[in-house]
Amino acid sequence: MLATSGVCGLAILILLSFSGNGFVTASVNLPFKYEIKDFQVPLDHFSFLKNASFNIRYLYNDSFADKGNKRSPIFFYTGNEGDIEWFAQNTGFLWELAEKQGAVVVFAEHRYYGKSLPFGSNTFNKTMPENLAYFTVEQTLEDFALLITYLKNGADLPVVAFGGSYGGMLAAWFRMKYPHIVVGSLAASAPILQFPGITPCDIFNKITTSVFHTAYNGNCTVNIGKSWKAIENLASTDAGKKQISDAFHLCNPLKGPDDLTNLLDYLELVYGNLAMANYPYNNSFLAPLPAYPVRQMCFYLKELHKTDADLLQAMANALAVYTNYTGTVKCLDISSNSNADDSGWNIQSCNQMVMPFCSNSSDTMYRTSTWDLKQVSEKCIRDYHLTPKPNDIILRYGGRDLSSVSNIIFSNGLLDPWSGGGVLQAPNDQVHVIIIPEGAHHLDLRKSEPADPPSVKDARKKEENIIISWIEQFYIWSNK
Repeated sequence: MLATSGVCGLAILILLSFSGNGFVTASVNLPFKYEIKDFQVPLDHFSFLKNASFNIRYLYNDSFADKGNKRSPIFFYTGNEGDIEWFAQNTGFLWELAEKQGAVVVFAEHRYYGKSLPFGSNTFNKTMPENLAYFTVEQTLEDFALLITYLKNGADLPVVAFGGSYGGMLAAWFRMKYPHIVVGSLAASAPILQFPGITPCDIFNKITTSVFHTAYNGNCTVNIGKSWKAIENLASTDAGKKQISDAFHLCNPLKGPDDLTNLLDYLELVYGNLAMANYPYNNSFLAPLPAYPVRQMCFYLKELHKTDADLLQAMANALAVYTNYTGTVKCLDISSNSNADDSGWNIQSCNQMVMPFCSNSSDTMYRTSTWDLKQVSEKCIRDYHLTPKPNDIILRYGGRDLSSVSNIIFSNGLLDPWSGGGVLQAPNDQVHVIIIPEGAHHLDLRKSEPADPPSVKDARKKEENIIISWIEQFYIWSNK
């Protein structure tokens, strides 16, 4: 997940024991089982003066591995922007393949997320901005490199990196930076090109609009496009503000212009989340949702509405597909757009992960908006004392120049708004690009379901064959 998403873990935990490296717990009542372990890492991998350290969490399962085989492969998930347990429960393909290949499963938590907080409760203390100095991609990848080295314990083992969305970006960059540690990476829905000067800033919103336009009928995007002005018109009076608040069942009724801006921003974020989680079956990845939630939402917007009041009510009914599909939510809190903890990602977008977004109302269902680095920088300095470096990731990992890269699978679903920033053409015959016409956001990484469309099943089979070939090649070379 990116931009609008983090997560909160849903695991029910029981304490089993205390080990030398930290607490070890095990998951219960969950589809995928694992131990939860701690691993000590340096606070700053790149300083020879500081000796401070802290613990990152990782999830571990060796039940598929042949205990008599000391060279079982390791399938290593490269973190994400949230609690690692949530991603472990939503990455079923890795578990399925690990069982087939007898692999050890490891999900590593990204520093500054979940419970891997280097400064504990002071990690995000705004009076201590210096605490954010170690919140970078490079420090995180180094954490993973040390963890894998520790897990291999001197053995010569094949390790495959997996990741989806930001985790997919990390998986790709990990293979680029540490090709001697991982034999290859599956980078699903990884927008490594979503950076300034490489990908147009309006591509995410254009793809989202296209997904909504084709989901039911064209009236859906027309209504959404008209709704911005309709809501603004109604919000110009106190009676209209109450009408909006009542229609959307807002926990905190609209009062001033900032409240209106927050509502409109919230709606934009929800549309992106719906497109990302537009899976062919019920799911709760970003929120409890029905199968093909975009189509379900657009069902309520299939007729054109002539009055602002009618359009408002239709929009409220449509939005409830995302905000209250279960019918159990008493009021809508627009301060939260998903199962999200956005604090970490907002910080990353103010240092390295500078991804421009813009839109034009003439060719999307969104409001017209521009992206201004000066404004972004001013906000980042004000909020976090950080100055964004828009070219940092391009400098470190090459941008579009992937000619020297090998053993990475880039998979992208064409229903996923992030595919616009993905790798859609292979730079050489060692990089595999898999396009999934019927796929939403990293659908191929999720567990197999009867409702999976053919292109997703085909993608998983291709990914499996490629990963097996990497492992087999590793054993051939290591035995020479």
